[in-house]
Amino acid sequence: MTVNNHIAALVGGATSSDEGTADVKDDLYLGVNGDWLKTAKIPADKPTTGGFADLVENIEKTLMNDFGDMLDGKVEPNNVLLANFIAFYHQASDYAARDKDGFEPLKPLVKQVQDLTSFEDLQKQLVTFIKQGSGALIPIDVEPDMKDTKHRVVNVDAPSLILPDTTYYAEGNEAAPKLMAAFRGMMTKLFKATGFSDDEIKTTLDQAVALDAKFAQHEKSSEEKADYPKLYNPQDLSEFGKHSSVLDLKAYVDEALDNRVNRVIVADPKFYEAFDSLVTADNFDEVKSWYLVKVVRNWAGYLTNDARVIAGEYNRALTGTKEAPDKQKGAYRLAYSQFNMVVGDYYARKYFGTKAKNDVMDMVHRMIDVYKNRLANNDWLSKDTRDKAILKLNTLIPNVGFPDKIDPVFAQFVVKTEADGGSLFSNALNFAKIAAQANFDDIDKPVDRTMWNYMDPAMVNAYYDPSNNIIVFPAAILQAPFYSLKQTSSENFGGIGAVMAHEISHAFDNNGAQFDEYGNMHNWWTEADLKHFQGLTQAMIDEFNGLDFAGQKVNGKLVVSENVADQGGLSCALEAAKEDDSFSGKEFFTNWAKVWCMKASQEYEQMLLSIDVHAPHKLRANVQAQNLDDFYTAFDVKEGDGMWLAPDKRVHIW
Repeated sequence: MTVNNHIAALVGGATSSDEGTADVKDDLYLGVNGDWLKTAKIPADKPTTGGFADLVENIEKTLMNDFGDMLDGKVEPNNVLLANFIAFYHQASDYAARDKDGFEPLKPLVKQVQDLTSFEDLQKQLVTFIKQGSGALIPIDVEPDMKDTKHRVVNVDAPSLILPDTTYYAEGNEAAPKLMAAFRGMMTKLFKATGFSDDEIKTTLDQAVALDAKFAQHEKSSEEKADYPKLYNPQDLSEFGKHSSVLDLKAYVDEALDNRVNRVIVADPKFYEAFDSLVTADNFDEVKSWYLVKVVRNWAGYLTNDARVIAGEYNRALTGTKEAPDKQKGAYRLAYSQFNMVVGDYYARKYFGTKAKNDVMDMVHRMIDVYKNRLANNDWLSKDTRDKAILKLNTLIPNVGFPDKIDPVFAQFVVKTEADGGSLFSNALNFAKIAAQANFDDIDKPVDRTMWNYMDPAMVNAYYDPSNNIIVFPAAILQAPFYSLKQTSSENFGGIGAVMAHEISHAFDNNGAQFDEYGNMHNWWTEADLKHFQGLTQAMIDEFNGLDFAGQKVNGKLVVSENVADQGGLSCALEAAKEDDSFSGKEFFTNWAKVWCMKASQEYEQMLLSIDVHAPHKLRANVQAQNLDDFYTAFDVKEGDGMWLAPDKRVHIW
């Protein structure tokens, strides 16, 4: 099960196009953000601007300035982890050295694949390839067991596809041919620079694309992956090994995990039921070509500047981004991606601090208390289910600003300097092996529920992890328009208050409601309560399903969990805000609409509609407000106004 399937993050979703202005009574989102949307320009090196994207850009500028002083020797890093980040950032910024090395660092990895002559050869390299980031035909990783979260298990997923989702492979998908042409064009340039002949390039790409298309016929769609419990399919390791007649899958897992497991959790059983018809004695050349594409694509960004720019062509076509980031931004983002928790820890401790952490933690506990009160007074849950829900809240662990400790794997990322024979490429390759081995070694370690595994403190986002029953609010999101001492209480509750309650609500969305107070997946609901809850979530699916956006339709099933969290979060934040004597409904809902303000390319909007579990920002702002009676009072919305929704159509869950 991949990380993105395992947590419930706050941000995502397609964004609003330039649609002009409107009265708040007719369109809350445009009434608040319309003037800005008319004039806002999307940066050439990004697919979005405004809202979250602006906060990200401001943090990036701040950190690049700070770290620029460290690169220049004006300021010394204050700990060894940060010193290693700066050393790696220096190597990423040294384009003269990168250009001088050319594609030579990549060629030994390519040769490993080229030297394969049979599945017997591939069997010997499967673990090597996954550890060094050369591709994973059978992706495996170690995570907490969804039904026994004190212990860890090996999860097995299906290989990643070239196109964003299985729906892109359906006949008639208009975006697919253009995207595949962009992918082939990018890979052709990269293979050419690696030393492949024109004939070799065509054959390799034809074979890899053909295998990818076969995989797509049997893999889960994004909608199917959004149903967490269906990702949990335990198999004895010996049973799992029977899925292939040309590869020994059991021996592969045994080698990677040093014979420490006897079962695996298969996220996509449909794929592995078909595996033996997809990877056969007759298509070894296709599999080999698939690996060649993987290794070149995965590592090209660590080579020359030209390779870095070329390696981003497909993603830019996918998101509608016009240009690659400049050299320094490219170097920073690459180094940050390797040392994200180290960078995030520096940012949070310098720009957020312990005092602010304590203040915001108090607000989180206030939101938890509001939720407890709502559950205690819920009129459709039975006492037994209600008591267990409150117990789950009592054991929920909130994390604010920055963690007390970061993953010890970062201490192993020791940069070898040029004087010691190190380079950007060699260090990154070594770090990939270290990270993979550390993940596999986690199989014997106890689960630490306080560890931040999915977001660093400099990320403008938040998440709930159902398997650990924790909520995380990174320092980066704890700023205006979400939270500021300069904003009114109503504005703060319409921003960060709704974010906090959103994440708490994930404990009781259609996925989170199936996990108990320890994060274990089992049904703790009475049959009648569960049936009623499923009816309410179906109403949420129906409310969003088929809504027009960016020339396409919203998939209500794909976005239901985030919409349930938005509904619960906004209504709980509203209740908390109303406890303040200075409460203003206009300020509350205006800031709710403001935090979702964003402008994006149509390509990006359409991609997210296909793969993202979040609804478009505009719809998150408008539809959830329409569900709350206080919105109509705040702006005197009447029947006939664009924002009017009949009372019997308003969806209320939490």
